[in-house]
Amino acid sequence: MSIKKYAVATISVVHLKDGSDELMYADGVDGKPDLNRPMRVTLFGPGSKQFAKASAANTNALMARMRKKGKDNQTAEERTQEAADTLAACTASFENIELDGLSGEALYKAVYSDLELGFVNSQLNAHLNDWANFTKPSANS
Repeated sequence: MSIKKYAVATISVVHLKDGSDELMYADGVDGKPDLNRPMRVTLFGPGSKQFAKASAANTNALMARMRKKGKDNQTAEERTQEAADTLAACTASFENIELDGLSGEALYKAVYSDLELGFVNSQLNAHLNDWANFTKPSANS
């Protein structure tokens, strides 16, 4: 039997929760949450090339800062931007998430760099750091 049967999926979908830990939904035409429009993020996980590339970019940036300054001394803004760039690189798509008419990577980075939406980053990072979130369904289930 090949060990590959235990390989993880490369993507996983996260239904976002707000700062109060309640599931988030896009508003319907009546202005109330539409339960048919969940706010979700599809992420490339730790077994994907996209995740590996983002991790390598982080390591390379850290090494460059260490060579340049002799220490890792980022400003809060630089740290926020680097974290947003990393999450954006691991994002495959958004569903029912809007901000300022943006789309694609620009939308991802705008959401991830907004400090008032920091709860989104926290839950996505937690999701990314748990390999179990990327396990494939059993053939018996």
